[in-house]
Amino acid sequence: SPSEEVTITYAGHSTYVIETPGGVRIATDFSGFHGANPVPRVITMNKAHSTHYTLTPDPAIEHVLRGWDPSGAPARHQLVVDDVYIRNVTTDIRAGGGMEADGNSIFIFEVADLCIGHLGHLHHMLDGSDYAAIGRLDIVMVPVDGGLTLSQKGMADIVNRLQSSIVLPMHRRFTEVDTFLSNVKGLFDVRYAGSDTIKVSLSTLPKVPTLLIPDGL
Repeated sequence: SPSEEVTITYAGHSTYVIETPGGVRIATDFSGFHGANPVPRVITMNKAHSTHYTLTPDPAIEHVLRGWDPSGAPARHQLVVDDVYIRNVTTDIRAGGGMEADGNSIFIFEVADLCIGHLGHLHHMLDGSDYAAIGRLDIVMVPVDGGLTLSQKGMADIVNRLQSSIVLPMHRRFTEVDTFLSNVKGLFDVRYAGSDTIKVSLSTLPKVPTLLIPDGL
């Protein structure tokens, strides 16, 4: 039923706006720019680049979830906001020639019997313990720039391993979507959404894994 639909809108760069059936509005990798209006109740952020976070979020935003902990410890989020449960799995980021532990979070939103994951600014392949912590994602948002985050092939391997029904690309930067498509050919059906917004429920998930390309990407 429409009451169980989640609405997902591509707002720009790595920001998707997720609206739950209960009306909770979430903006991912929020920099204060994309997805700021109307004001989301929840934002997630990652600190690899300033286009993925803001240090001065609108005070009207109730929940500001940073993908890193300023103390250097892994960020830990487990939060229920009305009809959505939000948690995170930390990964490392490249920084100053090396790797910085736990600088990125994969945020996972459990709502309307769906698991929706946002890989953030993922800089390395995932290992078995990462996959175990993430679990199965029905919908996953993946950066497809092919360099700043992970190689196209690396990202294709990850989305294949996650076995998600819907893959939503983001963080295209200067990469042609076709480059990513050529790396996932045969793994996914490819569909153009025809809009920057998709509505999805458990009953309308595609039967075969589908790469869904929103308008504006």
